[in-house]
Amino acid sequence: MKPSRSFASDNNAGVHPEIMAAIGAANDGHVIAYGDDPYTARAVKLFRQHLGRDVEVFFAFGGTGANVLGLKAATQSHQAIICAATAHINVDECGAPEKFTGCKLLDVPTPDGKLRVAQLKPLLHEVGFEHHVQPRVISVSQATEMGTVYTPSELKALASFAQENNLLLHVDGARIANAAASLKVKLKAITRDAGVDILSFGGAKNGMMYGEAVVFFDASLARDFKYTRKQGAQLPSKMRFISAQFAALLDNELWHRNALHANDMAQRLARELAKLPQLTITQRVESNGVFAIVPKRYIPLLQQKYFFYVWNEETSEARFMTSFDTTADDIASFVALVKRIVK
Repeated sequence: MKPSRSFASDNNAGVHPEIMAAIGAANDGHVIAYGDDPYTARAVKLFRQHLGRDVEVFFAFGGTGANVLGLKAATQSHQAIICAATAHINVDECGAPEKFTGCKLLDVPTPDGKLRVAQLKPLLHEVGFEHHVQPRVISVSQATEMGTVYTPSELKALASFAQENNLLLHVDGARIANAAASLKVKLKAITRDAGVDILSFGGAKNGMMYGEAVVFFDASLARDFKYTRKQGAQLPSKMRFISAQFAALLDNELWHRNALHANDMAQRLARELAKLPQLTITQRVESNGVFAIVPKRYIPLLQQKYFFYVWNEETSEARFMTSFDTTADDIASFVALVKRIVK
């Protein structure tokens, strides 16, 4: 029998009741398909309130589609995309960025999932040399796959480096809400104000049923994006059901409430696991992910009741993700099980 709760992924969580209610409310009568409807107009308006009046916003089905098409809009096939070795676009998108952009990914090893300017400079030595791919985009994950978070100053440093070298800064914001909640800042502070050019804004990991948004802070990059999205099979016909979810998420701070709760649950889990000498926390807990070394012999026993992923088989590093619907009782029950097994 599968567990009713897990710490495998925030994708495993259900749909927030306010989001479900918004879907139900949108399921009334007929509206024009493909985004020419009042629900989409309201969602775009809310995005502009949060991120800037002149942003261009396009909705897509999922995170991989949003990343791939946002990157495609900014690149040509002889160019390259720089990312962390652990980046979702490098590890978990089945080669889709390479396939659909034609670009080479230049992945940079980093212990905490975060890129630094010093790591990027050597990748520009061959700019202008026709035998090598030409870097065009720096892509960062916010929060990172390691649960860490870029501060506004760190993003500004990357953006400045990008601007000085004719590059663009793309953010895979599958967990952008968790990052903003962790930093105690508005969404604009770690996007537009930090110099981000293109953003994939996540919804599914923060209480939505499905749906992501591609946000362009430079309208010129979005000039032909409606065709790119259609050709990339990411144009929803019944777009109102994605738009209604985003409207609910962005209104009344639901995005922040959900993310803050998930982050708080991760902190609670990390504090309890850190008390056990058999386990070692390996990353700073800055969003809703906890990474810990768990002796291999204990993992199958724990997974019988609470599924989670082993992040690194060689080191026996496990990843535990919390969600908007994780409860204090979930944490207490899991920690009690860990204590019984590892004693």
